[in-house]
Amino acid sequence: MRHLSIALLWLLWRLLPIRALNWTGETLGSVLSVLARERRHVVATNLRLCFPELDAAARRDLLKRHFRAFGRAVLFEAVCWWGTREEITRLVKVEGMEVLEPYRGQPLILFTTHFVGVSAGGIRLTCELAPMVDIYTPIKNPLLNRLAHRARQRFGESELYSRSEGIRPVLKAVKRGLPFYYLPDMDYGRKDAVFVPLFGVPAATITGLSRVAHATRARVIPTITRQEGDGYVIRLYPAWEDFPTDDIEADTRRMNAFIEDRIREMPEQYFWVHKRFKTRPLGEAKLYE
Repeated sequence: MRHLSIALLWLLWRLLPIRALNWTGETLGSVLSVLARERRHVVATNLRLCFPELDAAARRDLLKRHFRAFGRAVLFEAVCWWGTREEITRLVKVEGMEVLEPYRGQPLILFTTHFVGVSAGGIRLTCELAPMVDIYTPIKNPLLNRLAHRARQRFGESELYSRSEGIRPVLKAVKRGLPFYYLPDMDYGRKDAVFVPLFGVPAATITGLSRVAHATRARVIPTITRQEGDGYVIRLYPAWEDFPTDDIEADTRRMNAFIEDRIREMPEQYFWVHKRFKTRPLGEAKLYE
């Protein structure tokens, strides 16, 4: 079934102009918002926790807009997997590349977060900065895993390491001057995590951004991708000053505060299908039951 779905995606990519592909993805997302009941429940729970100021109708509208953005991003993977360099640079624009110039060849962390366009942004950056270094969680489906792995290396021999390999090879690559495209904003459990607020809710958050920056003396440049027009725009923010500090928890709070600010700018585009608050402080009830 997965092979058939991928073949269908390739066919849509070959036959449809990008605007029609986006519309098809949004339609797919609308269907998923009805049929994918478990994921709908996860999204609804996240929105209730993060936006208590919205009434039920406003949260339902945000949920629908999220699924449309999510469905559009799913089909845009075809561009990431099979699009040419010219197609990708045309459809994924870059803002703020000049902030990188003082740090080229130096240890550098491109701190990003799970908005629906994160894959498109990562592929686009390889067109400018490869080789890069990335750490990933293998996809259970072997074919999908190969496609995603190949996409990250199509425009330069970037170094990819599975989370099971640990952080050491990533640290070595960063010290050699490979930019690290890093997504530390998911719930990976209690290991190497602290509970810091996200929208006022304690969220188990790994401390890797602070620790990697400490270990490599890397500058941290926040990097956010948003859906815009027929494609995406990836924005590079100025390098953080006074980061990292000697207070890892304070550094992690700063990271989550930045993420929260960006989510408020485009709330429908964050990856709400993830159980971001699955791990709870000891004694707290589960939130997704």
